[in-house]
Amino acid sequence: MSSVVQHTTMVTTSAREELIDITADVQHVIRTSGIREGIANVFVRGATAALMIQENWDDSVQRDVLTLLRQLAPPGVWEHDRQDGNGDAHLKAGLVGPSETIPVTDGSLALGRWQNLFLCEFDGPRDRREIVITIIGTGHSIQSG
Repeated sequence: MSSVVQHTTMVTTSAREELIDITADVQHVIRTSGIREGIANVFVRGATAALMIQENWDDSVQRDVLTLLRQLAPPGVWEHDRQDGNGDAHLKAGLVGPSETIPVTDGSLALGRWQNLFLCEFDGPRDRREIVITIIGTGHSIQSG
C-alpha cells in the first residue's frame, strides 16, 4: 500500500541570483517520512524561482549556470521590467522550471554521485521561499523480479 507525505520547508535567500543546495533538507524529509521506495516531487512556489539538479562538487558549475541564464535573459530589456524590474527573473524561472521528481530508493534520494538539488533564486534576496516536498511510496523495499 502506498503512502503520501507532504512537507513544506522555507529557504532564505541572500542574493538576487543564486543557487542554494537543498539536497540535505529534502533528504531529511524523506528519512523522517518512513517511505523507503517511491518518488519525491519537489516544487518551489513563486514565479521567479526554480529547481534544478546539478553538480555540487565545484561551485563553478553554479556560477556557469547563472552566467548562461544571464546571457539568455539579461535584465532590463523585457516588457515586464516596466512594471517591477524582474522580467528576466520570470523568464529564467520559466526556462529552468519549478519542480523536480527524483526516485527514492532505500529511504534516500536516488541521485547520481555528482547530482544535488538546487533552489534557483532569480529575484532575491527573499526572507522565505516555500519548497513543497511530496513523497509517494511504500515503507518497505520492493523486490524486482
